[in-house]
Parts: sequence; structure tokens; C-alpha cells
Amino acid sequence: MEQRSQQWYGGNDRDGYIHRAWMRRGLPSSAFDGRPHIAIANTASDLTPCNMHLDEVSTSVKQGISAAGGIPLNLPTVSLGETLLRPTAMLWRNLAAMATEEILRANPIDGVVLLGGCDKTIPALLMAAASVDLPAVVVPGGPMLTGHFRGTPLGCGTGVWQLSEEARAGSLTQEEFLRSESSMIRSKGHCNTMGTASTMACMAEALGMTLPGIAGTPAPDSRLLEQSHATGELAVELVHQGRRPSTVLTHRSFHNAIATLAAIGGSTNAVVHLLAIAGRLGVRLSLEDFDRIGADIPLLVDLQPAGQHLMDDLYRAGGLLAVLHEIQDRLDPQAVTVTGKPLVDYLGNAQVWDDTVIRSRTAPLLEDAGIAVLRGNLAPGGAVIKPAAATPELLRHRGRAVVFDSVEDLHARLDDPDLDVDENSVLVLRGCGPKGYPGMPEVGNMPLPSKLLAKGVRDMVRISDARMSGTAYGAVVLHVAPEAAAGGPLALVRTGDPIVLDVPARRLDIDLPAEELEARQPSEASAAGYAAPVRGWERLYVDHVLQADRGADLDFLVGSSGHEVHRESH
Repeated sequence: MEQRSQQWYGGNDRDGYIHRAWMRRGLPSSAFDGRPHIAIANTASDLTPCNMHLDEVSTSVKQGISAAGGIPLNLPTVSLGETLLRPTAMLWRNLAAMATEEILRANPIDGVVLLGGCDKTIPALLMAAASVDLPAVVVPGGPMLTGHFRGTPLGCGTGVWQLSEEARAGSLTQEEFLRSESSMIRSKGHCNTMGTASTMACMAEALGMTLPGIAGTPAPDSRLLEQSHATGELAVELVHQGRRPSTVLTHRSFHNAIATLAAIGGSTNAVVHLLAIAGRLGVRLSLEDFDRIGADIPLLVDLQPAGQHLMDDLYRAGGLLAVLHEIQDRLDPQAVTVTGKPLVDYLGNAQVWDDTVIRSRTAPLLEDAGIAVLRGNLAPGGAVIKPAAATPELLRHRGRAVVFDSVEDLHARLDDPDLDVDENSVLVLRGCGPKGYPGMPEVGNMPLPSKLLAKGVRDMVRISDARMSGTAYGAVVLHVAPEAAAGGPLALVRTGDPIVLDVPARRLDIDLPAEELEARQPSEASAAGYAAPVRGWERLYVDHVLQADRGADLDFLVGSSGHEVHRESH
């Protein structure tokens, strides 16, 4: 079978001559004899701290590709640093996916290894790979090692939320709070909680898009480089076998990802990302699938933010495959991986070495731990909550709304001593969805009013059209759809309105007569925050972004275009 790259390098005409000549910067003549050319889509960047080490990982991938007879080619791609990008990294996920898709299609490559780590990089790379459908495999960059502060483990992200609230409550001095800063980031790698980065690495493996057993390997662990070398070898095999993302990423594999999401207590952000990836493939995936498949699966992984431990503990205790062995009966046995074998084939020898980290089915951390999908007159398009991260007593709650029209409004009024709020109130934040912000930032886990923190309150019901960090926790309802900026009923809520949350019944409602809601108009303050950008990517994004229940992808990017380039280069 002729390789795709031979469309550029084959033949003795002028075009073949030019293409070969410009690539002779160390490549021998044998590089153009039909060997697979494998791109390494590398999101290493000094401005994406979690991905800084991926150049080292890339070197091992290159060696594996070469050992298997392929030609490795470094291909830097758009990199998204969750902690640094403004206004939010989510605004750029679709741009990174689109840019990566187009550059993969346009170049003379036969397959690709996808190197990601920080939250949006693996989703963006998978969206791109699904759309261009060249043989592809993921290498997750891995979590950092556990840091310690005052003698106790400090989880990246989760520790920030906990310590900052203690500082605001006055139980932690500002000096101690700042001293913890240098304790949190102990090594290279992404967040070591079961945040979005760790979750999406596990999702990539559960989807079948990695070498089985690699997800969760700590970034400094030498075994990550060993597995990266093996992934490079596998990439060459994928090209020879013609094994593409469309053959791996089926509804069966998404079933396994959703089941895995529940068992590991993964980030709510995975819902948006999995919906977007499925949309690129034409796989029919909906919010209801998350409830149907994952709702009654127990939480087995005792990791922050839902539990106590951290990612290197999970790896030590047996890793993701050991978790999946515990729920094997809930996995689709026919879902295949990039190796060509079913995922379940890799679970037979998986063992749990520490049952305080990976619980058994008979002693889970929490029963029925999957992401809960809520509907009601406040969220006709759906909303999500992570019960595993919430105070159980708040999963059924009625309270009066305290409404904030924007993040700026929240920051301006939250700590006002005169704010009419108590522990039974429901904090409502709007204007933070895909269109309204724009970009759907991670602000749904609103800080609590300082006067309530001083009273010892540590959780409240919070509702928004935003997302929250996978490292965050609390009784937080997210992704309300349609968002306020798209005309959703969240725009109609007023301070004092009775809000009813009933997670067991999967309901989220404003307890007012329908005719009253129909007569209301969005407040002027609310509407003022929705001015559309006038140019650039933000304008394109706002004009075309879908709602959260459809993955917040751009409407014209849904579906795939394949790898063919329909015009020749001249």
C-alpha cells in the first residue's frame, strides 16, 4: 500500500524533486522510499507549564518511530496553558483543534503521535485527529509528583481552593498561604489531582487512543519515556495496518469512557470534551448517555478533590487498568484500542496493590458516583453536577437565589458585609457560558461570601452557565443550557427567587409560575455583559459556538473532512 506521504515525495517530476530537496536537512534518500512519515504533534511550550517536558517525551517517541522503520517529524502545535491564558483556555480549544486538524491534513504525513498534558491539549488534539482521521495515538504527559505543606500532601488545584478559603476565613495567615505556593509544584507534569488533565489522560486511554497502561504515569517517571518509545513504534504499525481514529472511537469506546469517568471521580469538563470529540466523528452522544451509563457506577478512586490521595498514589496502587478491572462487567467488551485489541484484553493481569487508593466494588468511596444530568425549567437543555464532590446534604436543597450578572459583579459584591445571603442561599452566576463570557471559564465554583466562611460554612449550592476546574469541589451546578447569553431562563432569575435542586430526581427548577417567567425580560445589567466581540477569533467563536450540551464546538467543525487535500501544491 502506497503511503500518503508518497503523494508529495514520489516520482521524478519537478514537484517530487522540490519536496524531497527541501526535506534533505539530514534525511537520507531512504527516507523517501515509502517509509511512513509520522508527525509528532507536540504541545510543549514554556507558557504551558504542564507541558514543558514534552520535548523530552518527543525524543523518546522519535526513537521509537525510527526503531520501527518510520520517519519521525516534530510538529509544534497550538499549546494552551490552563493557568495562564486569558480570558480562559476554553476559548482557544476549538482554535487549537482546528489549527491542528488543518496542519495535519496539509502536510506529507502518514500518521501522528499526539503529545498533550494540560487540560485542553488532549481534547483539542483528539478533536483534530478525529476530524482528519489519519492513524493517531496519544501520549499523555503525566501528572507531577506530590508536594507537601505542613507535613501533609498538597494537591495541585484542590489545595489552592482549600487554602485560599482558609486564608479568606482568617484561619490561615497570608504568609503561610504564600509559603505553600512553592510547595505545590514539586516536579514537571500536570496537576496531580483527578482534575481535568488527569481525567482527560484517563479518557484517552478508556477511549482506546493510547497504549494501554500509560495514563497516569507520573511525568518524571522513567517508565513514561519507555512507554513513549513503545508508542512511537506503535504509530508505525498503525500506518501499516490502516488503523484510524474512526475505527477506534466508536459509541462502544465512548461507553467505556463514561463508565471510567464515574469510577475515577473525573472532572465535569470531560462531559463537554467527550461530546465535542464524538461530534467530530458523527457518534451520537448526548447528556443522557452520561446518566444512563455512569449514574450507578461507584466511585472507586480515592483521589482529591472527591477523596484524599493524589495521582502518583493511583499509579502506585495499580493505575487505571486496575480500576477498570474492578468495573469490567460495566465495560463494552468489543471496544477496541489503537493496538487492535479490545480494552478489556488488558485487564486480566491488572491488580490493586493498595485498596485505600483504589477501592473494591464492595467497599466504594461512594455509590452511584457518575456525573448527574439535571433538567427543569431552569435548565431545559441540561446542566451537570458531580455528586462525588458535593456535600451530600445539599444534593436536595431549596433556597433563595442571590444573583450575580458577571464575574466582575461577583467579585465586586461577594464580600460586601451588607450582601443579603446566608448558608441556605443559592448563589447564581450568569454571563459565563460559551457565548456570554466568551469561552465558558472555570468560575462555576464561586468562592463563598467571607462572612459565611467566618461562620464555618464551607459549601453552598452554586449554579452557573460556566464550568469549574476539575480540581474544584462543592455542590456546584454547571453548564446550564441554554446559557443566559443565548436566551436561557438563567437570564430571568432575580435575587430572592426560590430555587429547587433535587439531584436524585435530576431536577433544577425555579419555583415560579410559568406565566410569570414568560412575562419577564432579562435584567439590563445581565444583558449589558453580552456585547459580541467585533473581530478576530472571538467574533468567529461567538457567532458559531454551540451550547455546552453539544460540546461547545463550533457548528461548522462538527463532523470530519478526512485527510485528502483536493488541490495540488504549486
